Amino acid sequence: MKTDIMGVLFDNFTVADTVEKAIQALDSKKPFFIVTPNPEIVNIAIQNHEYRDVLNSADIVTPDGIGIVYASKIIGGEIKKRAAGFDIVKGILEKLNEKSGSVYLFGGKPSVAEIAAQKISEEFPAIKIAGFHHGYFDDDAKIINDIKSKKPDLLLVCLGAPKQEMWIYNNKDILNAGIMIGAGGSIDVLSGMTKRAPEIFIKLNLEWFYRLLNEPKRIGRMAKIPVFLLKVLFKRGLKK
Repeated sequence: MKTDIMGVLFDNFTVADTVEKAIQALDSKKPFFIVTPNPEIVNIAIQNHEYRDVLNSADIVTPDGIGIVYASKIIGGEIKKRAAGFDIVKGILEKLNEKSGSVYLFGGKPSVAEIAAQKISEEFPAIKIAGFHHGYFDDDAKIINDIKSKKPDLLLVCLGAPKQEMWIYNNKDILNAGIMIGAGGSIDVLSGMTKRAPEIFIKLNLEWFYRLLNEPKRIGRMAKIPVFLLKVLFKRGLKK
């Protein structure tokens, strides 16, 4: 069952569910597209219907953000727990390490993808680094051809929303990649440039607060979450 939150159709999958289905798809040699929308991404999709359709075309749409969980409660949906994109990435990497799989990293500032690749090799020594490229480019033809030739089991596209999901959607049928995820800031965490919140913050669904404490400039983005929830409340009221 899908939960419709402002036009974006979410799967009620845990991190473990998502990782399992992605690995199953990899075994079947089928391309597998995962998106992990948070309230900020849904807000973009509300304004950009083409982007909304791209999100809904994905094989799995997971709720990344406690704001999505709250929105589900408001409308009586099935989503009970967030499935953070970073946790999904780490879960897939763990499975690929068992299978001696490969990963390609695309995005981030110059040198960040390379550092992230090194960190992945240290933590998951059986994984092959198929390649990496930063997110600054004028022509992506060479990048696409490089990914096609490497045929990675996992492609992390970290260009920020909505660019990363649009890029995967437009190229997924020619990339020769297995699992494809718009992974946003995950590349910064993988590289060590950004630190993940301590476990207690994550368990209490306060990861957003930890990030705000460390990056006060995010206050403008955080302020959009209550606005998003008000939109959900208003839409629910219209349906009654």
